[in-house]
Amino acid sequence: MVGTYKEILSMAIRDEVEAFEFYDSIAKKVSDRSLKQIFSELAGEEQKHRQLLQAFLANPAMPLKFKEETDYKVSESVALPQLSMEMIPADAIALAMKKEEESMKAYNELARVSSDPDQAHEFSELAIMEEGHKTKLENLYTSMAFPEVW
Repeated sequence: MVGTYKEILSMAIRDEVEAFEFYDSIAKKVSDRSLKQIFSELAGEEQKHRQLLQAFLANPAMPLKFKEETDYKVSESVALPQLSMEMIPADAIALAMKKEEESMKAYNELARVSSDPDQAHEFSELAIMEEGHKTKLENLYTSMAFPEVW
């Protein structure tokens, strides 16, 4: 058994805090204005997700449902770039996109191995949330990496 829904949500909250700290630290360190803005926005989104999960943890009757996004699998075709303070915006977005992909896969795997249907559902909902982040980043990445297409 992976854990109770409280343990699941607590783990998800820790992951959101970690993601916030990751994006926030990059936003504070990079000199490129567009990267600074992008990573500040990502940090803000992770903060909102943490707050949402904390509210659900405090009130389990609150519905935890996320809209499924179309996954174009852009992230899966991109190599994981090395973090660098000199990285170009497209590489920084690729890095963030890969991190969201990893979270999505982890939650999907936890849903798959959960024996409790409610627990599996919670993990599936968390995976959908991460897929939404990934899709948003994929759209941004493709517009930055291939501007002539847009």
